Amino acid sequence: MASSSQHRAPAPRELPGVDADDLALYREKFRRRLPESLDELRGPTHGVVDLPLHMAWSGMTSYDLGKPRQRMGLYRTVLHEGLRDDLPRYLNQDLLVKLWPVLRTLVGRTVRAVWEDAFPQLASRTRAAA
Repeated sequence: MASSSQHRAPAPRELPGVDADDLALYREKFRRRLPESLDELRGPTHGVVDLPLHMAWSGMTSYDLGKPRQRMGLYRTVLHEGLRDDLPRYLNQDLLVKLWPVLRTLVGRTVRAVWEDAFPQLASRTRAAA
């Protein structure tokens, strides 16, 4: 990765009923999957995308990028379930940046924090859209 500080997950917050070590491990799981740069995300921008079962294990497996709800669903699924090699294959940098202001509200807080910490342009895109 470009620098260890660039991809450091935020420090765990005090959450009732959640062990700080467990939360840190959960964040690390997502941090390790991150690409070096958003430039690596060269996935499709149109057409139908079929996800493998290790990502689409519960629900839809095929997504039409021409349909906004399906496109958002694909990105949410890949961000949560995709492995390191899946992200560049299924995510597209331009689409991710465009979708992020809404997408960030659909993903879990850990995924959102890890991605925004690693890629400040996503957080700044959100502020610009507000």
